[in-house]
Amino acid sequence: MTFVEHIVGMDCDDLPAGLAAELGEAGLEARQVYADVMAALREDLPGPDVTSWATIPAEQVETADFVARQDGTVAGLALAEVVFRVVLGNDITVERPVRDGTAVRRGDVLLSVTGPTALLLTAERTALNFTCHLSGVATATAAWVRALEGTGAKVRDTRKTIPLYRDLEKYAVRCGGGVNHRHSLSDMALVKDNHVLAAGGVVPAYELIRERYPAVPVQVEVDSLDQLRELLEIGVDQILLDNMEPDLLREAVAITDGRATLEASGGLTLDVATEYGATGVEYLAVGALTHSAVVMDIAMDLRS
Repeated sequence: MTFVEHIVGMDCDDLPAGLAAELGEAGLEARQVYADVMAALREDLPGPDVTSWATIPAEQVETADFVARQDGTVAGLALAEVVFRVVLGNDITVERPVRDGTAVRRGDVLLSVTGPTALLLTAERTALNFTCHLSGVATATAAWVRALEGTGAKVRDTRKTIPLYRDLEKYAVRCGGGVNHRHSLSDMALVKDNHVLAAGGVVPAYELIRERYPAVPVQVEVDSLDQLRELLEIGVDQILLDNMEPDLLREAVAITDGRATLEASGGLTLDVATEYGATGVEYLAVGALTHSAVVMDIAMDLRS
């Protein structure tokens, strides 16, 4: 048993019903969130928090605020609350004046917790690590959403996520207004260039999947208009247009004429988002939403 198990203030079943329900509504399973929080706390607490516990009397109680140090879109505040409740128990006061998915300004208070000071500081970094990272993903996504306003296109994430954080990062993408692509290798088939080479072409690859997994949705990646035409002829309804310039994308949209859902991918950057969104494709695939998101600067301040 690691040290953190000795100070845990509550078990998963002790989560307030409203908080557990909020996680569920967000597409997150409360028991998995609790497990994620415990795993994160074990990194920080193989032993006691020697700094806080040596310098702060156990009976000292204060209020701490999460404060935005920059403008952005927040995500992960519910996870931060779980962290504080796991460490401090339910005999604390938690206020969240803003909800996940809210656009905030520098200086806004996002969350306030009142409880034993030493334990607040023990939980601080773990709670911030979740919130700052997920808010960074949400903020990056929201920037793409703004850039695509009026184009009809939506930004969609990929599986380029931190291992074991996929549920959380895809939740943060939704908080930012983006759309999730497949979650795993089994809930949707995505035929990429290596599959095409191995199977002998886009059509054979698609037909092999249809034969073995007839009920699974299939998206096929193409890098030429000839491949696009081949797929349209056999009724493929989801096509990924890889590394095509806007002029070629517009031509692909015209050729497709509504017969399939089109998604553009391949090194897309925010400065060209509007141009690519205006080509008529339904989605832009952006791995950078998760694999390159910069954390949002949020700090925890004890009230003076």
